[in-house]
Amino acid sequence: MVTTVRGSFAEYESRLYFDGRNPARSRAEIVLSTASVDTGVEQRDAHLVGRDFLDAASYPRMRFASTAVQLASPDVYRMTGDLTIKATTRPVVLELTYIGHVTDPFGYERVGFDGTTTVNRTEWGLTYNSKLAEGGAMVSEKVRLQLDIAAIRALPAG
Repeated sequence: MVTTVRGSFAEYESRLYFDGRNPARSRAEIVLSTASVDTGVEQRDAHLVGRDFLDAASYPRMRFASTAVQLASPDVYRMTGDLTIKATTRPVVLELTYIGHVTDPFGYERVGFDGTTTVNRTEWGLTYNSKLAEGGAMVSEKVRLQLDIAAIRALPAG
């Protein structure tokens, strides 16, 4: 089509271990509830969680787990990992831009990153589409994934 549809997942769990001195020791995992997709249009969301796309009833979660992290350039990290959608796991590479590190008013240390990658949804079996009368397809095969990351340092137990 001729427009970008934006959406997000309201329910997720994530973990990040970031080692700025030795990025190779860093790792991340995020698990998304497929039924929690929200594009702002109920009818579209219902279609996305249905069998044509995410099939949330059969596959309630999507998962990304990092396998490697490296410094690509100052303040840019390249995180390779496995993305599982439905029953398919494929490697993806995220470009993560370091935003900053602060101590918030409550004394917690926070670090922020912006991440992005583009995937071809058909590689995960998300092949539904509809041809348009003028030619072309209604849904792009390319999907841009964006991550806005704000991580809080876990305090030692005790």
